[in-house]
Amino acid sequence: MLSKLYIQNYALIENLDIDFQSGFSVITGETGAGKSIILGALSILLGNRADSTSIAPSAKRCIVEATFSQLDEKAASFFEEHDLDYYDNECTIRRELTDTGKSRAFINDTPVSLNQVRELSTLLVDVHSQHQTLLLNNADFQMDVLDSVAGDDDTLEKYQADYKQYLSVSRELQQLEQEAEQNREALDFIQFQHKELQSANLAEGEQEELEEELLVLENAENIKQAIFDAQNLLSDITEKIHAAGRTIGKIANVFQPAAQLSERLDSCSIELDDIDSTIAANDINFDPQRLEEVNQRLDTIYSLQKKYHKATTRELLQLQAELADKLNSIVNHDDIVHEKQQLCKELYTKALSTAAQLTAARKQAATKIEQELITRLKPLGLPNISFLVQLTPLDELAPFGQEKVCFLFSSNKSTPPRSLEKIASGGEIARVMLSLKAMLATHRQLPTIIFDEIDTGVSGRIADEMGSAMEGICNAADHTTSQVICITHNPQIAARGRHHYRVFKQDTVLGAHTYIEQLNPDQRIHEIAKMLSGSDVSEAAISNAKTLLKYDTQD
Repeated sequence: MLSKLYIQNYALIENLDIDFQSGFSVITGETGAGKSIILGALSILLGNRADSTSIAPSAKRCIVEATFSQLDEKAASFFEEHDLDYYDNECTIRRELTDTGKSRAFINDTPVSLNQVRELSTLLVDVHSQHQTLLLNNADFQMDVLDSVAGDDDTLEKYQADYKQYLSVSRELQQLEQEAEQNREALDFIQFQHKELQSANLAEGEQEELEEELLVLENAENIKQAIFDAQNLLSDITEKIHAAGRTIGKIANVFQPAAQLSERLDSCSIELDDIDSTIAANDINFDPQRLEEVNQRLDTIYSLQKKYHKATTRELLQLQAELADKLNSIVNHDDIVHEKQQLCKELYTKALSTAAQLTAARKQAATKIEQELITRLKPLGLPNISFLVQLTPLDELAPFGQEKVCFLFSSNKSTPPRSLEKIASGGEIARVMLSLKAMLATHRQLPTIIFDEIDTGVSGRIADEMGSAMEGICNAADHTTSQVICITHNPQIAARGRHHYRVFKQDTVLGAHTYIEQLNPDQRIHEIAKMLSGSDVSEAAISNAKTLLKYDTQD
């Protein structure tokens, strides 16, 4: 509930600091006193756009701050979701505007975006005036009313989980089907590429080996001549080394170092013989047929590399493997699509069954809403009221079930019920909304509700009934958490309030300023008497005010 409101330098308000209580509160004041200014400041606090013209003349900055207490689970979840400080079951929202046009918003002293303020404010305050009819005509709001009365939250939660799962698998299936279509279009091309690479019978490292062999084949004559010349030279050298070894060996018995030198020469001779044998083994013969084969094979490899933008046979083999995987995936894709189709069908059937349970509960709730609203609206000056909750089946599942809802209304016997926005006047819509809120209060905890002069144009018994309905919203729930605030010019409604606040304007040398005060019992009598008789308060008006307030007229 709204427990404290502070406004500084907003329009005609210099400083305003007021506490609010639970239950039914009324705010009264003469026309032009500034009631709408207070509500305007509150609307800015709750996330509406504002500009520097809202700031009081000569002020540099304006501040609007409100404290809310006894928050419900939804509000607590908001703080957890947005990682904001939350303590003592209350929160403070503050909005600051400067004369340069800058705006800042805070939740519990933490800077936040306006979107976050708006999201939180919908959980804390519901402001309604006779001219604000969009919410009542909103299909989501009407569905929320229907489900609140149906009271089948578990089924709704289960349906939304089932629908979300179905929707997710349905999107996956759509993606798979698109891929399948694309794969079918690409299948022939992929098959051709794979077959071309497969037919080439590529081997890793083959290109390097062929390029080395080609180099040898292209230089066969030079290699052959070099080997021949080397062998001739080695032959001469080998014979001389052999002779040198034998010669030096003859003096080994008279010259000791000669034995070692002879052995070393023998080793050189053996090494040269081995080299000569190796050279002879590498004798090359020019083979034009093999040269052509190598060139053709390398042309095939180079052509594939150029075509597929690859640098090595390893990369070509990797591409071949990838194409094989794609072909295998395409072949198996239809099976995967079929499995996903079966799963999607099962999930749709499951969600459809839960939607049917929702529909049954909603049909019962629709009848209950029709009967209860007619009962509530007749005393509010609508004796010939007709109210219908129309449920229209949908061909497909939707996020909230398999039907759409529309509230139909008529205030005349001769006029068939039609949608509210097409037939109901502002005053009629205000009374419908009031009755809906009163009904909803018996089914769930509501946020703070602020009614802004929705009683315009009514008086007497009807005004008293409207006051009773607003009071009943609080009586339908725990008084410590239920709060209704009504801005009114009507004495019958004002007298119904559990708490009474008066807005007034005073002229000073610096200009006019708006103030608000909570009235004590004597002040309430005088305020309501003034509302009954005008500025000249008579004894009869005082007596009537006491009667309305159910005070002892002998006091």
